[in-house]
Parts: sequence; structure tokens; C-alpha cells
Amino acid sequence: MTACVVKTADSEDAQVAGGFREAALPARAAAPQKAQFLRIPPFPGARIDGFAFAPPQRTTCSADELVAVVRRLRVGGTYWAAQPQLPPRYVLARSRDAVAACLELWAGVPVVLWADTAPGSNGAAVAAVIGGDCDPWHMLAGAEAIITEQGDEVRAVAAILGVAVYVQDRESGRIDAQQGDASGVLADFVAPDAIALNPFDGRPMNPVETAELCGFWRRLIDSNRDISGGVGFAFWKQENVSPLLWNGSTPFAFQRTAPAQHGAVAIWRSKTPRETVAELEKRGTALIEVEDGFLRSNGLGADCIPPLSLTVDRLGAYFDPAQPSELEELLQAGRFDAEMLARAREVRSLIISAGLGKYERGRVRLERTGGDRRHILVPGQVEDDRSVQTGGAGMTNIELLRRVREQSADTYILYKPHPDVVAGHRNGSVAERACLQFADQVIADVPISALIEMVDEVHVNTSLTGFEALMRDTPVATYGAPFYAGWGLTRDLGAVPSRRTARRTLDELVAATLLIYPRYLDPVTGIPCPAEVVVERLSADATEEPGVIVAMRRLQGRLMRGFRSLAR
Repeated sequence: MTACVVKTADSEDAQVAGGFREAALPARAAAPQKAQFLRIPPFPGARIDGFAFAPPQRTTCSADELVAVVRRLRVGGTYWAAQPQLPPRYVLARSRDAVAACLELWAGVPVVLWADTAPGSNGAAVAAVIGGDCDPWHMLAGAEAIITEQGDEVRAVAAILGVAVYVQDRESGRIDAQQGDASGVLADFVAPDAIALNPFDGRPMNPVETAELCGFWRRLIDSNRDISGGVGFAFWKQENVSPLLWNGSTPFAFQRTAPAQHGAVAIWRSKTPRETVAELEKRGTALIEVEDGFLRSNGLGADCIPPLSLTVDRLGAYFDPAQPSELEELLQAGRFDAEMLARAREVRSLIISAGLGKYERGRVRLERTGGDRRHILVPGQVEDDRSVQTGGAGMTNIELLRRVREQSADTYILYKPHPDVVAGHRNGSVAERACLQFADQVIADVPISALIEMVDEVHVNTSLTGFEALMRDTPVATYGAPFYAGWGLTRDLGAVPSRRTARRTLDELVAATLLIYPRYLDPVTGIPCPAEVVVERLSADATEEPGVIVAMRRLQGRLMRGFRSLAR
């Protein structure tokens, strides 16, 4: 049986490992059938296949509260599954035997036959014949009534939606109207004292909390339903990308060329051939920009370490100021409630405590090598990166250093080359002697978080280091137009889009950038998770050891770095 590594408060065989307590729990512990109405979708690559359960406890939520949450989030049953086309008005038969009764009781109303296995056709008697798992909330949304059996969990969905339910006895064929209100019917499938364990940290959850976690997964899956496939995704990323772009019913299709299917296409633009992009644009295909998230991994993407977070944007890349992105619109017009802002403060605190950056973690105390002089950190970037090309004001790394020196003649300037450049994989390397024309010190092997905490200010072109500095309350000056510029939190020396008129607090920026906008994958369970889970995993180094591909890529980088050094 597959095991799920979760946090547990007390377990006889628990061990301290990687900074958190681990215990192997069965992926699907024995539990009453009632508790299975709320369940984990079968995400591709998942290492667990269901909730584990704790012993029943005293009810901590009311039946009416549970009904309201389940109705609002539309969870329960196979809520992730297919959403086939249906007539605008119909009655639903859950078996072939129920079709005749539907035709008799609702004469003139189309009948849809939906069975758990492909039931075969009933000829002209039905408007549609549907087999297999489907989203019950979709299947019942336009139904006037349903005939099913007593044990069918779809009864609960129908009762919550106010659809008339008729129960057919399998042996006698007798049909009776369902008795009881929605809370009573739901109680047949969700035990009020059922306690599921959170798959990420092992915390006991009452049914309302379980429903809310299911709602998190439903929102993710619903956002993917129109995506027909993806192009430009490196093979070593695909295992981590699939769960985050899965539509709930079919495997995510990675393509080398423009997909033939209709629908939106997820695109990793920098890795997609121009002719493929041109073909998609010619067709009028909706392109969804996918990029690495802001808390990516313990290690470099250039070393073929797959991302634990992605940004998925239907308007444009978040770093391209030429047009709005979903992140920009969220910052311009979004509303953040007290609970979200509290989460943002907590996440920021956890990131700072662990010394987390996009690719690394570490906290070391650095001496101020410039003495009493004001210290400025200038992070280098990959010069052919799209964020630099689109929002970087046309500056190279050496030009940025020159401008910083012009702005700050008497300061002590530290320059940190980009990790991908140091690893030998990307463009942007600047000879140390050239850097020292403008910088006082070049530092390559110190965690970025430690440098940020040591300096008085950070000056960036479009680097994410500026956002990481803001989180640590270090002043930031921008020369390009990064996504975090223009909201009143940075000193903007470059051209920032005039459409950014909102003034945002740091908590609001963190909430939008880390909690709402990206998607995260838990490296332990292999299922999508909230941001806090990835922060904890990265903090505890709960990620897999690098494989052969990563080792070979790192060797390649060292060789390339050596060749470039010899060529200077």
C-alpha cells in the first residue's frame, strides 16, 4: 500500500528528519463509507490515493454549515471529472431500468442516461447516453429530476441543488420520492464525526475543513478544463507540470508542435519554436503563458531540477510590462481579506526565518566589508531572459552596475552574478575585472537572503531579488519594470506602466504574488497544495535527491564555464 508522509503530533514510530516529524500513514485508512463523499482527486503522479482518517470525534461543525460549504464549493463525489454536453432541460436516469420510468413520469422531457459504466444505447428513447465518471454538479445543474438507487452518492448532490430525487429499488423496481432535507441526505454519505487527516501535515480536519481543501482542488481543475495541451515544456519538467494543468478527466497532452485539438494551449514560450507560436496565433488559439513560480526549488531550473511552483496566466507573462497580466490585474483591482493578509504575514515570516530564495535557502551572518559606508546589492540577471528582454530597459548587467554607481557614488556596491550564469548555463557573465570598475566586491557563493539582510538597499533591473528584498524590509530601487514596481513599495528609476495606479501594502503584494497567483506541487505527496506546504518542504529540504540528469547538467555547466573563461 502506498504511504503518505505527513506531519504528526505524536506517533510511536515517528522520527525527526529534515526538520519535521514524519510518519508513514496508509494512503487510504479504513473509514466509514460515509466519509468517502469528500475525497482527493486522482491527480497524475500522485503518491497517495485518498484521505487517511483518524478515529471519529465529537461533531465540530453543524449539518447546515456543511451543506452550505459543499454547495458553495461544489465538492463531493467525482467533482473533478468530465463535464459532457447536456440538453438545456432534462431528467437524469442512473440506470437503464430507470429510463422507462423517466419517460413515463416526465413525458416530453428529454432523458439523459448516466451510468457508472458505459451502458450502451437506448435508441431514440434518450437524448444522451453517458458512461463513466462525470462531475455530478455539472450533471445535475440543469436536471429537473433524477431516478437512482439508495446508495448512490449523487443523491446528496441532487438534494443540495434542490433537484427532485426518486429512489428505485433494484429488486422490486419500485420508485419512491426521496424523503428528508439536504442536510439529512448528506449525512447518509458524510459522517458528521468523520475526521480526515490533512494529506500535507497530518492535521485532523472536520468535514467542513475537508470540503474547503476539496474546493481548493476543484478551483484548480476548473481553471484547466479548456486547456487542450501544452507546447515548449522540457521533458524533465513534465512530471511536475501535469498535476498543475490537469483537467480532471484526461491526461495533460504535451506536444512538440501546435496541437490539433480545439481549446486553449499552455505555452512555455521561451522554449517553443517561433513557427509553432506563429501557427497558433494564426489560428486564433488562446495562449496561456506558463513560467516558473517565485518559490521554485532547492536548485536551479538550468540544472534540470523541476519546479515546485508555476505561474499560469491567460493575459500575458507576469514580467512583460507591454500588456497587463493576471498578476498585475490582481494587484491593481484585487481585494484581500483579513484572513488572506494574515496568511501573507505568516508566509513571509516563514520564508525569512528559513532564508528561502527562488532557488536556494540558507542563513549566514555577513560582515559589512565596506565598513560604515552605505552598502548596495546589485543582482545580475540572465541577459537573454525574457524578463530582461521585455522589461529590462535594454540594460546589460555591466550597464546596470554603471548606472548604480552613477546614482550612488560613495556607496559600497556588491555584485552577485545570477546562479544560472555562475553555473555556466546562461548568458550574462561579466568578467570580474569589468565588474570591479563599478562594484567594490563580487560575491557568487553566498545565499541571496544573507546578502539582502546585510545591505542597506537593493538595486535591480527586473530581478526577483527586488521582491525578496521587499519581503525582508530592505529598500529597493528598480531600473526596469518588474512586476512589483509601481505599487508604491519601490523607488522606481525606470519607466513603469502608467496603468499601475493602486497603492499596495507589502502584505497585499505578498498575498497576490505568493498565495493567490502561483500554483504549487507538494514534493512529498505529489498533489497540488497551498503555498505554505511548499515553503515548509523547502525549509526542511523535503525534496528528492538530484538524479543522473541533474548531475550531467551540472557537469555540462562546469565545462561551459571553463570554456568561456578560457575564451576571455
